Amino acid sequence: MTSSMSKSDKKKVLDFAAWSFNITTSVGIIMVNKALMATHGFSFATTLTGLHFVTTTLMTIVFRWLGLSQPSHLPIPDLIKFVIFSNLSIVGMNVSLMWNSVGFYQIAKLCMIPASCLLEVVFDRVHYSRDTKLSIMVVLIGVAVCTVTDVSVNAKGLAAAVIAVWSTALQQYYVHFLQRKYSLNSFNLLGHTAPAQAGSLLLVGPFVDFLLTGKRVDHFGFTSIALFFLTLSCVIAIGVNLSQFICIGRFSAVSFQVLGHMKTVLVLSLGFLFFGKEGLNFQVVLGMILAVVGMIWYGNASAKPGGKERRSVLPVRSEKPNGALDEKDGSEK
Repeated sequence: MTSSMSKSDKKKVLDFAAWSFNITTSVGIIMVNKALMATHGFSFATTLTGLHFVTTTLMTIVFRWLGLSQPSHLPIPDLIKFVIFSNLSIVGMNVSLMWNSVGFYQIAKLCMIPASCLLEVVFDRVHYSRDTKLSIMVVLIGVAVCTVTDVSVNAKGLAAAVIAVWSTALQQYYVHFLQRKYSLNSFNLLGHTAPAQAGSLLLVGPFVDFLLTGKRVDHFGFTSIALFFLTLSCVIAIGVNLSQFICIGRFSAVSFQVLGHMKTVLVLSLGFLFFGKEGLNFQVVLGMILAVVGMIWYGNASAKPGGKERRSVLPVRSEKPNGALDEKDGSEK
């Protein structure tokens, strides 16, 4: 019993550490990118993401050189599918933000949770209890009340939003799928995917950014302060990419999306703290309270027996590289 309790406590500590790592880096990169793009004019989001994956690739090379990451295998077809989903997600989100109102963009982001739920139900045969479903609804309502203002829809904006939502849901599901199927830990999976994403995004990024902004990245006049924020953004991105893979490997794509809305609440709170109380009203406060209550409820409901059960028949390789995730099919705790 003591051994079981200590193992359970250790998992809770590691879960909290992984999630704290993800929140810290994600909120940090939002603030840095806001300064880089809004203040210093580097509005090339897709190219910037490609640079993020360049630094992440360098990190995986260093880790492999230090012996912290073991050799692993990921079939080329699976790698190509992952890169397609991931790059469509990045480009789709950027295009959706450009072609849609802020309100509809936020609505589209909220749709990622039901999309992720559907993928888990169809492919992993996950069953959600009534309380778990209700808690997800409370989170969605809370974040919608917080963030959604004007909502207008147009045909091309709707198409971009649909591509962004489903490609993001597939990308996040595929992270979890590949880690379980090939017994890959976060470092190994990043070692396979980051170089491919860096190369492909740097190839198409300048063209996508020109389409979105009408500006050429090679004509951007770098100042020392802009270069500083660009470098800082790339460094923090290593933590964002790594923590995302760690969290999805530990929690699943749906849990990652639900907990991810805590970052929305935190960013809003920090914005009010550092940039004044403009926009802080009863609607926003009510939405933040609803979202936090829903997240706490989801955590408790999904952890209960029957709250969220996986009945997957996904084969898992028996030979596991050192440090790979020790995850088996069954109930998600």
